[in-house]
Amino acid sequence: MTTERVRDDYEIDSDPGRMDVDRIHHWLSTDAFWAIGRTRDTVADAARNSLNFGVFAGDGSQVAYARVITDRATFAWLCDVYVDRAHRGRGLGSWLAEVVVATLRPMGLKRVLLSTRDAHEVYARVGFEPMPHPEMLMVLGAPDSGTSAPQETTDVSSTRRTGGPTLPG
Repeated sequence: MTTERVRDDYEIDSDPGRMDVDRIHHWLSTDAFWAIGRTRDTVADAARNSLNFGVFAGDGSQVAYARVITDRATFAWLCDVYVDRAHRGRGLGSWLAEVVVATLRPMGLKRVLLSTRDAHEVYARVGFEPMPHPEMLMVLGAPDSGTSAPQETTDVSSTRRTGGPTLPG
């Protein structure tokens, strides 16, 4: 799947071969509060197993990134959205969110989730809204707990499905 959109002197492309993994790693591991210290191997593995969206300047350099984890049938998680500091304030984050949502919409997904600390208005413009029942959500290996894997094996085959925002549009 390749998505390509052009606006002003920028282009959004989802061709995995265009993603500058070294630059993405630098951004995420040094300047993104949710990914500080993330290894290059982890960034590369995550990108390889996700839908990737890059914003590229006229000279071909990558200036923003987003990735989506999805089964392409029912669910997606939008994450690792980052705009290079030198290119912020130009609407690139909003445009990137618009293109991601437009790309996901034809998949007919029931849920698209994301987590944001400070960009609620960016995502609200493309239809995201607060989780209606956040108390229904749970996390395995809480982000600040230092655990990354469960201590015991748990049968999740009978877990209850939770509500959440549907794909905008």
